[in-house]
Amino acid sequence: MIRKSVIGLLIGMFFSAVVSAQKEEMLPGPSFKDVISLKSVESAQIAPDGSAIAYIVKSSDWVKNQYDTEIWLVREGERPFQLTNTKDGSSFSPKWSPDATWVAFLADRGDNSQIYIINPGGGEAIKLTSHKEGIDSFKWMPNGKQIVFSALDSVGDDRKKLEELYGRFEMDDAEFLMAHLWITDVDIEKTPVPRRLTSGTDYTVDLFDPSPDGTKIVFDHRPRPFEASWKDSDISIVDVSTGNIIPLVTQPGPDQGSMWSPDGKWILFNTSMGDQDYFYKTIKLAKIPADGGKIAVLTSSFNEYPNALKWTERGIYFNAAQKSLVHLFLLDPENGSWKRIADTPEIIIDVSFTEDNKTAAMTALSRTSLLEIYKTSLDSYTPVKVTDMTAQVKDWPLGTRELISWKSRDGTEIEGVLWKPKDYDSRRKYPLLVVIHGGPQTTSRPMLISTYVYPLVQWLEKGAIILEPNYRGSAGYGERFRSLNVRNLGVGDAWDVESGVDYLIGSGLADKDRIGAMGWSQGGYICSFLSTNSKKFKAISMGAGISDWMTYYVGTDIHRFTLQYLRATPWDDPRIYAKTSPITNIKKAQTPTLIQHGENDRRVPISNAYEMLQGLRDMGVETKLIVYKGFGHGISKPKELLAAIWHNWQWFAKHIWNEEVEIPMK
Repeated sequence: MIRKSVIGLLIGMFFSAVVSAQKEEMLPGPSFKDVISLKSVESAQIAPDGSAIAYIVKSSDWVKNQYDTEIWLVREGERPFQLTNTKDGSSFSPKWSPDATWVAFLADRGDNSQIYIINPGGGEAIKLTSHKEGIDSFKWMPNGKQIVFSALDSVGDDRKKLEELYGRFEMDDAEFLMAHLWITDVDIEKTPVPRRLTSGTDYTVDLFDPSPDGTKIVFDHRPRPFEASWKDSDISIVDVSTGNIIPLVTQPGPDQGSMWSPDGKWILFNTSMGDQDYFYKTIKLAKIPADGGKIAVLTSSFNEYPNALKWTERGIYFNAAQKSLVHLFLLDPENGSWKRIADTPEIIIDVSFTEDNKTAAMTALSRTSLLEIYKTSLDSYTPVKVTDMTAQVKDWPLGTRELISWKSRDGTEIEGVLWKPKDYDSRRKYPLLVVIHGGPQTTSRPMLISTYVYPLVQWLEKGAIILEPNYRGSAGYGERFRSLNVRNLGVGDAWDVESGVDYLIGSGLADKDRIGAMGWSQGGYICSFLSTNSKKFKAISMGAGISDWMTYYVGTDIHRFTLQYLRATPWDDPRIYAKTSPITNIKKAQTPTLIQHGENDRRVPISNAYEMLQGLRDMGVETKLIVYKGFGHGISKPKELLAAIWHNWQWFAKHIWNEEVEIPMK
């Protein structure tokens, strides 16, 4: 019955009676496919000698319904060129050899991901590994003659025999494959045989880093390869020649992200220092002697999440959010003092460094540009753009992005990103669409383009303003701000969103009779809460959202998220679960609500979608559920992403603009 009803809903969405049809080319501004098809860059890796930068270009393949990545290269004063061309898969994760003569990368060329190397001047790539289960990640050893990598162990013979006898079944949290470390020679004449460095079922390996002299490897590990096991992650060191493993950090709570100091005497790592409330408390950078000893926290005075990039003779470079922007910092490993060394571009995503640490390559963006690759001297910080991805949208009507702030119901200051159309007129009142980010420990940033399931560019051109609120719990605003929705989820979040709407109405910008809200994951939960607790909105879109915290708690793959925020199980404190659950006030619901959810979502199980759907139906509230087949917590293929965008366009066209839109069939 459920399967038939879902199919019926999908057919209903595509073949509803219409007043006017709308094709891609008839949309205001660029088409939805144009936005999804934008190419993007990531993972800028500068050569050790600074001679070139390797990076990834991501593109959409509409025929195969997938996203492809290939490695590109740019040299000083030259135009970028494509280095790899993987016809039946993607190439990704480029890494330079220490002498800059090779670029190693991962590629899935007809099999699981394997390591390849290619001459940066071009030519055919050489396959280095044929590991049965594929390669997860890798790093060059300092000598340039070996590569260390992590890979999953193979399925055991016992499991295969069991399946032959009894078919396929799975015991919850009891069947999984562990990842372990291997080392292989770099031999272009023949495929070398890798040597195992770690093994067993006691732990699975995550991140790792070879020592400067290449004799040891520090690595993070946790008991099981599940998200929930992150809380038990520890750090050990393996001797490359003997395979001897020495535990280094074994305290409670998550400890990971380990890297060596330049002299090989210290290990830098991320830590909660035993605090089990790591979902909203500030993770710190700390160091410990490589041969064991006392842990020294380095970022006690830094009230955000520092992301360590590289430990150099100058200090430790890290990037971190400051409100809605992301800057570059330098940390003194001796006394823990830090300073901001770069705030342009506005959002610095990742950074790589030359061997002498005098030059860096960055992937960054701003409110007026897409993601671009930049190169800069670190002696005199002057970033120079070496790509021009923003040229793809030079003729698009993109409007403006600005940061605004307002007071929430309890006096808390909230910041948000306000999108305005290119021909914005302060004398007009505009339809307002509120887009609520997930997390909650993520952040809406002043970006030029958003390419997920909400057609923001087209709504701007249609004549709307868009608000992205960084509600309490968002990253970038300090630990106290992130703690404000502990035992107050949904409730305080709704204050922040509604007060932002009131601010824009009171400022004369927003039309109070044409306001919509949407969001995915935690944003979907907040939308679900607004659907049953607010009368401000004419339409809501709830994406992968929580409707009932008890339903969520028993089905999710991260139970501790609920325990940390609500501070109890549903059996110990049913009242806090009721207070923060949208379904509790379902009888107050009156806002038309679109529900979007992935069929196989483990983070927010789809039972939340069905619970909300039935509750709204019982209350006579207009609602539709769309299930995206084969997807988990997010939509990761172009065609289904296009469908989800159309579903939102159709929903808000009806309820905000009073238009019936037909989704095109060609």
